[in-house]
Amino acid sequence: MSAINRAQFLRRAAALGLITTAGITTTAAAASPKLALRGVAYDTGGGPAEEDSRARWRNSTMRGEIHAIRHRLHANWVSIYGSDVRRLIDTATAALEEGLTVSIQPRSFDEPQAAELEKLRKVAVEAERLRRRHGQEVILVVGCEFMLFTPGIVPGANFYERVEYLTKGEFDMAELQRKFRAFTARMVKVARSNFHGRITYGAASDLEQVDWSIFDIVGLDYYSYHANRADHTKELARFRRWGKPILILEFGCCTFTGAAELGGMGWDIVDYSGDVPVIPPQYVRNEQEQADHLANMLGVFTDEGFLGASPYTFISPDAPHRPHDLPHDEDMAAFSLCKVLRMHDGDPASPYHWIPKKSFHAVSAFYRRQGS
Repeated sequence: MSAINRAQFLRRAAALGLITTAGITTTAAAASPKLALRGVAYDTGGGPAEEDSRARWRNSTMRGEIHAIRHRLHANWVSIYGSDVRRLIDTATAALEEGLTVSIQPRSFDEPQAAELEKLRKVAVEAERLRRRHGQEVILVVGCEFMLFTPGIVPGANFYERVEYLTKGEFDMAELQRKFRAFTARMVKVARSNFHGRITYGAASDLEQVDWSIFDIVGLDYYSYHANRADHTKELARFRRWGKPILILEFGCCTFTGAAELGGMGWDIVDYSGDVPVIPPQYVRNEQEQADHLANMLGVFTDEGFLGASPYTFISPDAPHRPHDLPHDEDMAAFSLCKVLRMHDGDPASPYHWIPKKSFHAVSAFYRRQGS
């Protein structure tokens, strides 16, 4: 399913009226002059309905992209996520060898809870091995947005049915939160039993009421848009009450005029009703808007004194750029810092090459300044 992912569907659910957690007014901490962790999200593959966002996977390609993250993007952290355990660990190994801090996040789509627990156990064991072997920090992210992706919390046989159930608004939120917290506690127990570094979770911050006391770091996927920074400070204030470092695991926007305001709903411009995805003609490609938004949000997170932030995402090979076929330029609805050109356009498993967008250069310049 080109250019659609879990964070994007979450934004759709929120836009249709899902309950949000109540804000808690606090005094903002003193701003830090730098982000300690300056990262980018990196997808190793996976997706709903057994689809693979990285249909073409080669370790040599991955290593080249990780090298670029370190030496061209000037990041010092990579937030690695995906469904395949081997790909996760291979990518984490490559990143550690480049001198990067890594966070490792196994993602499951509609897998039974027992299977998710076992996948996390395998990842935790491997992550602990890497943590002991390398000098850089390894952070374990126990998962993300369980209310959407894990069966047994929200009614629904699959991801899509759970989203539909939540958008109807006829549910007992207290009961859903009870099931969510019970499963989260089980995942944390597995993580702590096999991994001895810091752990966090990729929270649907406007849906899930996470008990952050059982984690070391507050982890957020944050796609909100505000015209001024004070409103970001107000929205994010409730997470300070836990007294823990705050790490933005995802943020960003797509690549067209108006994308910043749409936030995580930017993908929704695509018309999927036909045989191939179509970008309606009223949307205009705009790499500068994406670049400006990412630079602004990095400034917000720096001023908030957060531990770090990683734009979503480095590359989206499942949303190719078609510069001479604008109605089918799927990269317009992608959040990635790089645009992908396939050797064989219609084949998701085709070899490809990537070109930095303006957002890549904006993030690179920000990180280079902060790292100097």
